[in-house]
Amino acid sequence: MAEIILHHFDSSPFAEKVRLALGLKGLDWRSVEIPMVMPKPLLTALTGGYRKTPVMQIGADIYCDTQCIAVELERRFPRPTLFPHHSEALAIALSQWSDNAFFQPGAGLSMGTNAALPEDILRDRREFFNFLDFATLERQLPHLYSQFRAHLQLVESMVSDGRQFVLGDVPGWLDILAYFPIWMCRGNIAKADDLLRGLSLLQAWEQRVKGIGHGRFRVLAAEEALAVARYTQPVAVAEICEDSWPDLSENARVVVSPQDYGAVPVEGSLLRLTHSDIAIRRESALTGEVVVHFPRLGYRVETA
Repeated sequence: MAEIILHHFDSSPFAEKVRLALGLKGLDWRSVEIPMVMPKPLLTALTGGYRKTPVMQIGADIYCDTQCIAVELERRFPRPTLFPHHSEALAIALSQWSDNAFFQPGAGLSMGTNAALPEDILRDRREFFNFLDFATLERQLPHLYSQFRAHLQLVESMVSDGRQFVLGDVPGWLDILAYFPIWMCRGNIAKADDLLRGLSLLQAWEQRVKGIGHGRFRVLAAEEALAVARYTQPVAVAEICEDSWPDLSENARVVVSPQDYGAVPVEGSLLRLTHSDIAIRRESALTGEVVVHFPRLGYRVETA
């Protein structure tokens, strides 16, 4: 089996989700460091334009979005599971909470209170985070603090009965979903200690999740990762659900884009369209033929 290659940068909170998933499963993987800001020419050569972090590569199959990555890791490496107590559907549903309702006020606080952020990152994120009104961000900070604190209280309540993890005695993807905005808070939000004060159960749980670690990894150059794609064949299997929308057939030319932010369209030939995933074929001189995978939830598919 081809190696797991993670394209990411150290300070990415969404990449931290996948690093913890790799740690929970005890996997070996290769680490490709990508730029924090655009342009990202070697990454977008793989993805066809998708710019969010992280991206997972296994051979010539390219997985975009942490939801898609988690499901694929579980399919290929089912033990130990990311979804104890048959919690996959629940975890995917709650990713909408963590990735949007919980993350977005934290992102606003990071942009509005972290004086150490370099100007190039601020400039890039002002364009990227279109859910934030940067013209009024300073006035919004008290509200954003209140919203982020309310989500922290939810996490405190999740473990208030003495359980070790969100679903009981073993960690899973639900813990990682609840953890990553807190990880972002620790490194990026002013007054993080004030936000977390009094949440003793959350802080004890936070240390347990942190202790999962990141598995074992070795550094790989981006050019080497592209060569892996170029000399490997994709393994994705074609499938078009009869009751999927829009009504498309295999090999139709389509564009796929996130429906929240960072909505850069990726064009290719349709290979999979199911109620859980989308996959398109692409080809370039740098990568050869690759298949780029997305989750169905949260992504728009349209005719090119």
